[in-house]
Amino acid sequence: MLALQVTLTAVLALAANVLPSVQAAPGGKPSPSTGPNYWFSFGDSYTQTGFNPSGILPTSDNPFGNPPYPGWTSTGGENWVGYLATKYNKSTILTYNYAYGGAVINASLVTPWRPDVLCLTDQVAQFLEGAAKKPATSPWTSKNALFSVFIGINDIGNSWWIDGGETFHGILLDNYFELVQKMYDVGGRNFLFVNVPPIDRSPLMIEQGTESTAGEKVVLANFNARLENRIAAFKKANRGVRTFLYDSVSHYNEILDNPTKFGFRDAVTWGKDADLFWGDNYHPSSYAHKFFGERVAEVLRHTIW
Repeated sequence: MLALQVTLTAVLALAANVLPSVQAAPGGKPSPSTGPNYWFSFGDSYTQTGFNPSGILPTSDNPFGNPPYPGWTSTGGENWVGYLATKYNKSTILTYNYAYGGAVINASLVTPWRPDVLCLTDQVAQFLEGAAKKPATSPWTSKNALFSVFIGINDIGNSWWIDGGETFHGILLDNYFELVQKMYDVGGRNFLFVNVPPIDRSPLMIEQGTESTAGEKVVLANFNARLENRIAAFKKANRGVRTFLYDSVSHYNEILDNPTKFGFRDAVTWGKDADLFWGDNYHPSSYAHKFFGERVAEVLRHTIW
């Protein structure tokens, strides 16, 4: 497994240093009666855009804040956050994207690829220390703010072969939902969750052989089943909560099972061409992220976002 860990570290290093192809940030499509809405996003490289909460903050004219749109994404170009916030949105969405490449839920449970990675615990702390206080620069409300969490890829990728996985998943999800509870406690009521996609089908994992891909697939299924149970329990325990689930597993498999239907060459080749699902051997391309953004918009179709 050492070879896999070294390879994954190299991939994460590459993803963390993809320069953005700077585009003009598309303006939102505001509702004339309601003004802008808010999105507080948390996750890893599949979500990251390089947002710094100490930098330029989102405004109606610049809904992404910083860095210049589309930001620092894992394989360059727009990712699902950008597509959803600027192309498939029903209103202007001021997007505070705390996601950080290589993130895990809690660095004391799963070691990230480098010590300065901001895990989910750190990302939520950034939010609580800033925008959660609803300053004049971020006057969000429980009604107009969406909270999303897309995490677990690196937790599973860096631990799936360890014995006692089911017990460990419980510990990971305890930490996960302690952080979600903190979002609720400061006023969060609308939550979008994303399960862990089938990273067993990534070129990186396929290179490890069928024993590894089969083993990771089982672990992913267990984690995702537990995640759905935790989402239901969280909703039941907290008054006024609305939850949404983007089932990335089904959606990724739908595309990878029939890639040509979606305009992709195949399910395994990676690179910069527009007909490739994978942008590198572990991260989907911007062209794939377009489909993810579309599907999340469908999940949120009866909302203001």
